[in-house]
Amino acid sequence: MIKRLQIFRTDCTDPHRNLAVEQALLEAVGEDTCILYLWQNRHTVVIGRNQNAWRECRTGQMETDGVFLARRLSGGGAVFHDLGNLNFTFLVRKPGYDLNRQLGVIVEACRLMGIPAERSGRNDVLTGGRKFSGNAFYEHQGRCYHHGTLLVDVDMTAMGRYLSPSKAKLEAKGVSSVRSRVVNLRELKPDLTIEETAARMEEAFQSVYGMGAERLETSALDGACVDALTERNRSWDWLYGRDIPCELRCGKRFPWGEVELRLEVDAGTVRGVTVYTDAMDWALAPAVEGALTGSVFRREELVRRLEGAGLEQTVGTDLCSLLMEQDI
Repeated sequence: MIKRLQIFRTDCTDPHRNLAVEQALLEAVGEDTCILYLWQNRHTVVIGRNQNAWRECRTGQMETDGVFLARRLSGGGAVFHDLGNLNFTFLVRKPGYDLNRQLGVIVEACRLMGIPAERSGRNDVLTGGRKFSGNAFYEHQGRCYHHGTLLVDVDMTAMGRYLSPSKAKLEAKGVSSVRSRVVNLRELKPDLTIEETAARMEEAFQSVYGMGAERLETSALDGACVDALTERNRSWDWLYGRDIPCELRCGKRFPWGEVELRLEVDAGTVRGVTVYTDAMDWALAPAVEGALTGSVFRREELVRRLEGAGLEQTVGTDLCSLLMEQDI
């Protein structure tokens, strides 16, 4: 039974640190306590624990535009965050975990804002049949969290821009996202702000649980732990290097011949390359295969390796251009 409520709010918008704080809060949550964590990320795509980044989002475009990539501990699909979105997390020990109650806080917060809301069968929260809150879950050593999004005034154009995978033939293993019709709450309440949404979440949290909540301060967290988790969350290995294989296929016809590249990628590294081409130069395929094998699966690194492969200038330029067109 929950006997104590705590609220932790942050004005940090760094997704890697915010996810680190979330994990630190999970470790810190006390017996018979439920913590509500409210937070925002600036221009970020967050993927689930078992998702392949290259399959879920346009990582090359994100890098060009300065959009963060983050990976969370929980499952579920890829989501886009900006400052028009409010994130929430309920953190609690397993005996006090109650999904119905937690989702009830979201529905009650919407009621307080004059917006009708209902749960869907997939643990989303809808209004008028459109999703404004997606939810995901995590449990570790008897500690649980349930987190999700509240779309208040998210840039839907950006959401589509970065969550739309490339049309290149990228075949990947891992869990795929399920796309849903979404809506911003400001479409129903034009004067709605993030601050009001957060205030109504805090009010609903206390109303649904039937008790007052105390503020949890940053000093309650292990700062060294948060710093270490932040660095892990930013690392290539965490974001890309997980053992989720994929294959990139791309090709094009050039004046010197047609070429198709197939790159087999595992744990963020190109493990195998096959080149199919009708070019007259018999040495082209082995030169490209040798240059790209062992490369980090990052567009700029692949291009750098091709530039150093000793290819005929026109051919090398064309192949580099082909790779630069890919969303990797």
